[in-house]
Amino acid sequence: MKKIGYQLLLGCLLAAPIGVMSAAAETVRMVKIVNDNSRYAEGLVKLALSKLDKSYSFSNPIDQTTTNRVIEMMDNDQLDVFWVATSRELEQRMRPVRIPLYRGLLGYRVFMIKQGTQNKFNGISSLADLSRVSLGQGRYWSDTEIMEANGLNVVKVTQYHGLFFMLDGDRFDAFPRGVQEPWAEIQQRPDLALSVEQNILLSYTSPFYLFVQKDNAKLARDLEEGLRIAIADGSFDEYFRNDAMVKSVTEKANLAQRRVIKLKNPKLPENTPVDQPELWVDITTL
Repeated sequence: MKKIGYQLLLGCLLAAPIGVMSAAAETVRMVKIVNDNSRYAEGLVKLALSKLDKSYSFSNPIDQTTTNRVIEMMDNDQLDVFWVATSRELEQRMRPVRIPLYRGLLGYRVFMIKQGTQNKFNGISSLADLSRVSLGQGRYWSDTEIMEANGLNVVKVTQYHGLFFMLDGDRFDAFPRGVQEPWAEIQQRPDLALSVEQNILLSYTSPFYLFVQKDNAKLARDLEEGLRIAIADGSFDEYFRNDAMVKSVTEKANLAQRRVIKLKNPKLPENTPVDQPELWVDITTL
């Protein structure tokens, strides 16, 4: 009788769908990796979900395109996770995971300038001083709105590539760039006389988050839980500090020795976790 019972039980298990024996892996759909930001963000998605006692798999069905198009794909259930600097509008349309992926590092800006013009910036130590020079920016960039809201003199241009030529042609004094960006951009344009300003660091709170579909509270909870576990056990900080882009910043940007000029971000959502210091980088430790 025992043998017959065992055989019946075994037969039932073998005939049962896999999902009856264990929960099937949930697939998380993301855009394909095309740049450092997408590589870094996807790695953190996988790190976070690896911390949980749940089964997730991953796919990259969509080529990365414009942010607006990606958001439409999220709305249409073609993607599950995306990453972008936050705003009130984005947080109304999608569900944010309020853990800054770069620990706030992308809220710091250094200036690309024309070679030989460092003297224009040597005496600048305040926002009022900075308003005396002109800054080139993309017309529709969120950073542009922040700088204008702080009273800075902004020259707006539609085409990103044109900004480098306009800087070289003295159409404005400086081109603010993320702390990870200017060295590679200058190297890619050896025919232009460009360099990086040595002393100033713009700072404003601009978190770069993971976003999920508005109604996908479960995935948002899992991502936040996994990221917080990674923060607590040190693996988030290890991932951050060993990233090639972050290493490049620590080697080249000389952040701790720069004069910090803080800007207010009028587009910052009210629920930004600015009171949780463990989420944000201290640039003096980089």
